[in-house]
Amino acid sequence: MTDTDQLFATPLKKVTDFSFDEQVADVFPDMISRSVPGYHEILKTIEQLAARYVQANTRIYDLGCSLGAASLAAAHGCRHNNDIVAIDNSQAMLSRCARYVSQFSHAEHIQLFHNDITDITIENASMVIMNFTLQFVDPEKRRDLLCNIYQGLKLGGILVLSEKFNHPDPLGNEVLIELHQEFKRANGYSELEISQKRAALENVMKLDTQEMHRERLAQVGFDSTVVYYQRFNFCSMVAIKS
Repeated sequence: MTDTDQLFATPLKKVTDFSFDEQVADVFPDMISRSVPGYHEILKTIEQLAARYVQANTRIYDLGCSLGAASLAAAHGCRHNNDIVAIDNSQAMLSRCARYVSQFSHAEHIQLFHNDITDITIENASMVIMNFTLQFVDPEKRRDLLCNIYQGLKLGGILVLSEKFNHPDPLGNEVLIELHQEFKRANGYSELEISQKRAALENVMKLDTQEMHRERLAQVGFDSTVVYYQRFNFCSMVAIKS
């Protein structure tokens, strides 16, 4: 049974920086489904992309795996029983992830690791997934991380990158923010919850524009990048190494 997200439902004396701790891990499925437009559609497409692009005898990496939803989607889609390396720097999330994925027969090839994704080496990969992860990585480390991913991908491999983004035009950005907030209101979040969570994320989630993502991916070597999903200020894209 998934707990309901009420972490910001009462007034807080001080809003501290958002952290993927035990409290967040307990409510994460409810939180992300009520906060991220199109989350389940993105997961379905990850499954489809795995079926199309994952090569035999290669690895899948899920960087910032949280509770393992993207790993499970990839495992369900791939046709070669590939090893899936699922990494997260939150022990609370990984512990809950281990309990969650163990319920699924197609999760037997998912391997969980507690680590900082900027400290690992990508090797022999045909698919790397970063599902709303890069936005929490130090901006100064993002290019090096993407370079590591590119170098570790086989030819024909892909990076699936899902992100919340800023619009370069302030008025356009305001429209997208308001539409997203209305989405959260429609899913039962109060004005207090929206405001307090936004304050908690302010110092830990640093957003780029779509163009910044495209330019950085091109700089590290990706030949083609396509946005396959966008709703409000959320998008998911595929970068291909060819």
